[in-house]
Amino acid sequence: MSDAVPPDPASDTTRRDLVGLSREALAAEMAALGEKPFRARQLWHWIYHRGVADFAAMTDLGKTLRAKLAERYVVGRPAVHADRVASDDTRKWLLGLADGNEVEAVHIPEEDRGALCLSSQVGCTLTCRFCQTGTQLLVRNLTAGEMVGQVLTARDAFGEWPTPHDGERRVSNLVVMGMGEPLFNTDNVITALNIAADPEGLALSRRRITLSTCGVVPEMRRVGEETGVNLAVSLHAVSDDVRDRIMPINRKYPLAELMDACRNYPGLSNARRITFEYLLLKDVNDSPADARELARLLDGIPCKINLLPFNGWADAPFEPSPQARMEAFSRILNDKGYTAPLRQPRGRDIEAACGQLRSASRRPPKSRHRARVAAGIEDPDEHLTA
Repeated sequence: MSDAVPPDPASDTTRRDLVGLSREALAAEMAALGEKPFRARQLWHWIYHRGVADFAAMTDLGKTLRAKLAERYVVGRPAVHADRVASDDTRKWLLGLADGNEVEAVHIPEEDRGALCLSSQVGCTLTCRFCQTGTQLLVRNLTAGEMVGQVLTARDAFGEWPTPHDGERRVSNLVVMGMGEPLFNTDNVITALNIAADPEGLALSRRRITLSTCGVVPEMRRVGEETGVNLAVSLHAVSDDVRDRIMPINRKYPLAELMDACRNYPGLSNARRITFEYLLLKDVNDSPADARELARLLDGIPCKINLLPFNGWADAPFEPSPQARMEAFSRILNDKGYTAPLRQPRGRDIEAACGQLRSASRRPPKSRHRARVAAGIEDPDEHLTA
């Protein structure tokens, strides 16, 4: 794939981008133009079912209306700054946004389906010590349009227009577990996921959409109620002491609160289980005692457990758990009745595996410090460093 940088279609800031507007917001835009409500339905069909970005090609709209739309609006896409394919066919895009920032999105193919790993922020507030994205720190939240734009880019790349049936899709699943903590951007994430799931557009089944959180407890119920998507929780430790050390968010929302929020997640059942992500770190959280405590901690929660090898990077502070130890960890959980497969990393050779996403975007130190204070993971008087 070429790494050439094309002209950025999102660079036009004089016209409003229609991508990312809810149905209600799109109808309001048409009403402001003096158009009937059905025009919003037509636009929705062209943008999200047919994937058309040029108003001139929207042939059931009158010529005068098409000119009016082109004068005031765009149907944007992020610019593709890089498009790389790994040896296992995992594909990663580096996407340019209108303000010059960049994010990454990853497509992970399987034999009969494919998952698109979606970013929700430029960088991340949380600075989990095992995650390379956290070394970038938060620059800003993505808009709903910038998140939906990642889906449109993948669908463009695979030529999946008009929207195909589920069994024919290469982008069949959506996982919000790329760059960022989605529940620190809840409003935009909810809008984006509801657009993705709309049956008259992108039409991704809600049972095929999963949102992953590090445990922003106050937002978990809301996202479940307002989207109906699946939940994944980045757990990675079975004690507050260890989780405080590797995931600073645990200091604000400790394990007891997180487990209570999981047990009360809307729609939770044996048919709709929570996925707990557990990254195995050598001599940190990978002992037989940790496995037994994990089984006890999750008792009574309909769930499955994804055991993940650590994907390192230069100067990473941890080492991967040995293969034999990871397999023993999995066996203990299986023997206690849990589904706990040891996942194989995908896209490591292009740094597309879990915890490896990172762009070159930066945020000034003082703004970064304020974001971390607001998240409750840094002291207001902590010394600022660049």
